[in-house]
Amino acid sequence: MTQTPKIILTDIEGTTSSISFVKEVLFPYAREAIQGYLEAHFNEAHVQTILQQVFAEVPAAEKVSQEDTILAVTQTLQGWIDADEKKTPLKTLQGYIWQQGYQQGDYTAHMYPDAIEKLKEWHKKLPLYVYSSGSIKAQDLFFTYSDAGNIKGLFKGFFDTTSGGKKETQSYWNIAEAIGAKPEDILFLSDLEDEITAAHAAGYQTCWLQRGKEKAAQPLSISPAALNFNEVDQLFFS
Repeated sequence: MTQTPKIILTDIEGTTSSISFVKEVLFPYAREAIQGYLEAHFNEAHVQTILQQVFAEVPAAEKVSQEDTILAVTQTLQGWIDADEKKTPLKTLQGYIWQQGYQQGDYTAHMYPDAIEKLKEWHKKLPLYVYSSGSIKAQDLFFTYSDAGNIKGLFKGFFDTTSGGKKETQSYWNIAEAIGAKPEDILFLSDLEDEITAAHAAGYQTCWLQRGKEKAAQPLSISPAALNFNEVDQLFFS
């Protein structure tokens, strides 16, 4: 590391929060609710926009009748969930469905205690941003209805796949430009090696989170690694 970061950009799943919450709670909840949500909101503008985005990728999903269209789109979206596809229309719809779940109190978003502590501490001295494959709406909901209560105010902004894929270097340049910062001033935190590699190629400082390991995290040749946010703090701010 050549300098102290001036901005932190963090991933969510596997970084601030457990993968199991997303995989075992949020994804199944949305998968089960897709058809009912489309039926209840079919003619609303936000759903029509999502449908057009689906049709652009899968023209066969558009049918003559509303009922058949809903069934075909539901099957398409459920297939994307099962394949862990990072498709923007799916992520957008999931955000609306998850909003209902959060507001109904069906669940709260998991946060690692060390992440809560350090995010609150870092917030006092530098800007925090989020970059996740989940939609901006889903990110907003996640931190509004977290285990720690509403902590959305800790972040200055949110980025999703509309800025580009998380394994693409260009995406990180896009985010740096949107923030108005030099890439080398930004510290990116993620649990995925491919994302760390892409951010590093864009000139970011990076730290590879390896939560759940029993021993000291193994760094990459291009990036240090940490088991938790306490170790990130020691590496970059002590």
